[in-house]
Amino acid sequence: MSKVLQIKVKPQSRVSELTQVGDGTWLALLKALPQDGLANKELISLVAKHYGCRKADVSIKSGASSRMKLVQVDGVD
Repeated sequence: MSKVLQIKVKPQSRVSELTQVGDGTWLALLKALPQDGLANKELISLVAKHYGCRKADVSIKSGASSRMKLVQVDGVD
C-alpha cells in the first residue's frame, strides 16, 4: 500500500518539522537550504521518520524544484 502526500515546503526554517494542515495537505519546515537537493533529502528523511519507514520507501513524485511537492510513501496506509 502506498500513500501520496501534498506537501508545501518552507526551507531555511529554524526547526525541522512536518505538520498536517486542516485541508489535508502537509507543511514541512526544513532547516536545509533549497540548493543541491539538500532540502529534498531532508524532506525525505522527515517523512520517513514521521511514518516510521525507510528513506528508500519515500520518493518525490512531482515538484522536485518547487515549493509544492507530491511525495509518495510506500508500505503505509
